[in-house]
Amino acid sequence: MLTRLSIRDFAVVAQADLEFGPGLTVVSGETGAGKSLLVDALGFLSGARGDAGAVRHGAQRAELCAEFALDDCPVAAAWLAEADLDEDGACQLRRTLRADGGSKAWINGRSVTLAQLAELAGLLVEIHGQHAQQALLVRPQQTRLLDDFARHPDLLAATADSARRWKSLQQERDALLARGDVGERQAWLQHQLDELRAQPLDPAALAELDASHRRHAHAAALIGACETALETLGGDDALGARLQHLRGGLQREIDHEPRLAEVDAMLEAAGIQLDEALALLQRIRDDLDLDPAALVEIERQLVRVQDLARKHRVPPDKLAAHRDALAAELESLADADARLQRLDRDIAAALSDWQAAAAALSASRRRAGDALADAITDLMGALGMQGGRFEVALEPNATGTPDPLGSERVEFLVSANPGQPPRPLRKVASGGELSRISLAIEVATQGQDAAATLVFDEVDAGIGGAVAAAVGAKLRALGASKQVLCVTHQPQVAAAGHAQYRVSKAAQDGITQSSVVALDAAGRVDEIARMLGGADVSQEARAAAKKLLEVS
Repeated sequence: MLTRLSIRDFAVVAQADLEFGPGLTVVSGETGAGKSLLVDALGFLSGARGDAGAVRHGAQRAELCAEFALDDCPVAAAWLAEADLDEDGACQLRRTLRADGGSKAWINGRSVTLAQLAELAGLLVEIHGQHAQQALLVRPQQTRLLDDFARHPDLLAATADSARRWKSLQQERDALLARGDVGERQAWLQHQLDELRAQPLDPAALAELDASHRRHAHAAALIGACETALETLGGDDALGARLQHLRGGLQREIDHEPRLAEVDAMLEAAGIQLDEALALLQRIRDDLDLDPAALVEIERQLVRVQDLARKHRVPPDKLAAHRDALAAELESLADADARLQRLDRDIAAALSDWQAAAAALSASRRRAGDALADAITDLMGALGMQGGRFEVALEPNATGTPDPLGSERVEFLVSANPGQPPRPLRKVASGGELSRISLAIEVATQGQDAAATLVFDEVDAGIGGAVAAAVGAKLRALGASKQVLCVTHQPQVAAAGHAQYRVSKAAQDGITQSSVVALDAAGRVDEIARMLGGADVSQEARAAAKKLLEVS
């Protein structure tokens, strides 16, 4: 439930701090005073696109903040916990809009994206303005509304799942058939594999081939370097022999200088390393051979690898993976005929499952449609559309293919006057009728919405007298289970409210500003009297206002 709304420099409102309670709160004021700015403010806090023109003239930024109690909105509380934005049961939405068009949003003091703000606000507030009423004319929205009223999420899920499975299997079958002649494809794959398997292509084999090429290409230089090193390090007059001779001379003097023993140990270790280096050097030299034929063969293999890479349009180091992929495809085609038969059976089973699920969904929609139509028809009579009739039509889809949304679409039909056949709502409803039908739908489906706060923007447009009183009574009844905010210019609707705000505007320093004031009992009498009689409030208007408040 919305408990507090703070507005700073938004449109023509310099500052307003409003508190709200349960039940029906009405907002009234003279035409052009800015009554709908409260709705606009909540819309902006719900993620609506910000326009720099909404910043009050002369201000640097607009700032709006709304606080909610979550006792009656566990879904929003769960959302906050899931997003790690919960704060000891608090729920505060805040958004700023700079004069240059920049916008920022916060939830419980933490910066969030506009999408997050809109998602949470959608669980807290539902706004019924002209946009929402126009949405009633869109058939997908009508289908969604009926499904929400029917409360059959399991049937919707079963229908959607079976349709998706059928589509997936059908796509697999189409892909299999798109390959054309399987035998021809198998022969082509086998030829490609034979060609790839004839050459070692694994990364280790390619690395060894490259290293072998470097050795053979530089064999003469390598042999020369190895022989020079062997001659320098080995032999009677080489480094090793001189090292041993040096050690002998030092060992004879160790008795006179003990530290020479440490030097001797180091030279001994060096001699061991030298012997090991000589052994390895000799092995390397023995492995080297000037073999032009071997070099030619290695270069032929390297050229072959490059040719294969160009032919298959992959880098050389990806040839092995490409080979394995072709092998996997060839294996999958080995039982293509059997796979096609299995797919046909699975597709038929998926189609049967969808038909059963869609039939159950259709039956549930018919039952819910009849109940919703009866409820709305009764409410239409109470809202001044006596003799009118509301119907819910289920029109089969043109195609017989499985559809995740079921086998039909919903169309709301309405007859506003007795004796007229029902026609699509999108074709016949006027603005005033659409407002009342929207209210009737909300009353008929109350309790369906997760949002605990409902906002109506001039739902009473185009009506008056007894019809307006009926609208007020329905809004007040709706306030028994939801928090309802309603912008109105009808005194009968205003009198039905549990609380009332008045919006007025005046020029200050040449700038128009709107102010919002909570009305006490006397203030409500004066305001409703003004709504009844105009600017010059008479005693008769006050008496009528008191009577309206007494009977509401």
